[in-house]
Amino acid sequence: MLIPSMTGRGLVNLVAELERRLTGTSHTVGLAPELASLVPDGDTFVLALFDGLGAAQAARVDDLAGSIEGVIHAPFPTTTTVSMATVATGRVATGHGVLGHMMWLPAAGAVTNVLKFVTPDGRPIRMDTSSLLPGRTLWERLRDAGVEPVTVQPGAFAGSPLSTALYRGCRFEPVYTKSEWVDATVQMAAEPGRLVFAYWPDVDVAAHVEGQHSDSYQRAVVDAGRLWQRLRRQIDGPLVGTADHGHLDYRESAKLLLRSPGMEAVTWFGDPRALMARGDVEAAELLLADTGARLVYPEEFSAWFGSDPDPHAELAERMPDLVALAADDSLLLPRGFDKRLVGYHGGLRRSEVEIPLLIG
Repeated sequence: MLIPSMTGRGLVNLVAELERRLTGTSHTVGLAPELASLVPDGDTFVLALFDGLGAAQAARVDDLAGSIEGVIHAPFPTTTTVSMATVATGRVATGHGVLGHMMWLPAAGAVTNVLKFVTPDGRPIRMDTSSLLPGRTLWERLRDAGVEPVTVQPGAFAGSPLSTALYRGCRFEPVYTKSEWVDATVQMAAEPGRLVFAYWPDVDVAAHVEGQHSDSYQRAVVDAGRLWQRLRRQIDGPLVGTADHGHLDYRESAKLLLRSPGMEAVTWFGDPRALMARGDVEAAELLLADTGARLVYPEEFSAWFGSDPDPHAELAERMPDLVALAADDSLLLPRGFDKRLVGYHGGLRRSEVEIPLLIG
């Protein structure tokens, strides 16, 4: 088990480092000195994030391995929504309030798949997503300081409930091909006084759907390396790359389907590698007794979400009463959690937590 760093070696610290370079201040402490010294100075920065590309995975890709200057940590839970909220705010989870892939959202009165804003059984969630994140985002702070924030993303994400929440105050540049992604990122980086956040999803998609031994995954990581090299060749200023989490493959036999009577007595959310429970803790303990999971209580897991001097207004209502860390060789899948996948993440194994620090 690897508890993620948030005091100099975390994704949050990388974001804070870039904010401090551009504005002179940041909400969170920046990178540790030995890592900060690797990031060149400039008046425009590009942060390229390859979803699902853990440090160990990146090290196996020729076009990426030579640019890995260090290893940093994804936040807990090691999942996209938490990491994207970290980037969007430059804050730890207690500050930004996004605590997992599936979340209990008091404003919606339901467990919510935050990527899609639907319930576990697929019903749309109708809520104003402006309350998902706290007051001022990273993008709004940058704008206040005279820096223009831009994100380059697949066009399919434009206007979604999550994008609306995450990119409040940020210019959204939609793209539809790999070449467009590179061209738009290079074009946005050509102007001074910008932070350009370029997000690429394909490694994560391939790892989830077909696993790391599949042809589609190999194509995705090779493409990521080529995209990175194209950015290196065409961007003159500082170029930094990273990911939001790593990946693990699981066989069908590893998927523990939680279907026992009494499951409805507990509100289940989180991720299959880090399942969260709210409500009847004793019932949750009994239901999880034979799964091999490590049951963790607030006095221990609260620190995993970090400490923010200005916690999210709904933090206490969103927090779980119990976290069940799945055994290394298993997944915890209540009803509504996706059991069709090969690749998973969300827990605290090294391959889930460690992400690369790429310097172009």
